[in-house]
Amino acid sequence: MKELLLKLLSNFDLTQIFKTKGDLRRWSAKRSVGGFIVMTACIHILENDLTWQGVALAFVGIIPLCLSFYEKN
Repeated sequence: MKELLLKLLSNFDLTQIFKTKGDLRRWSAKRSVGGFIVMTACIHILENDLTWQGVALAFVGIIPLCLSFYEKN
C-alpha cells in the first residue's frame, strides 16, 4: 500500500497545482491543508487500526471544508 502511495506522489507535480488554469481559481490553502490532514488521518488509520486519534484528525481535516459551504462570494 505504501509503495502505491509513494508511486502516485512521485508523479504529482506541486508546481502545477497553484497555477491558474483558465476560469479555474488557484487551490486555496484551507482545502489543500485540510486534504493533507485527512490523508494523514487515513494513513494513520490504515497503519494503526481505528483509534480516537485518527478519527479526531480526520474530523479536524474536514472542518474547513464543511464551513466553506456557508461562505458567501
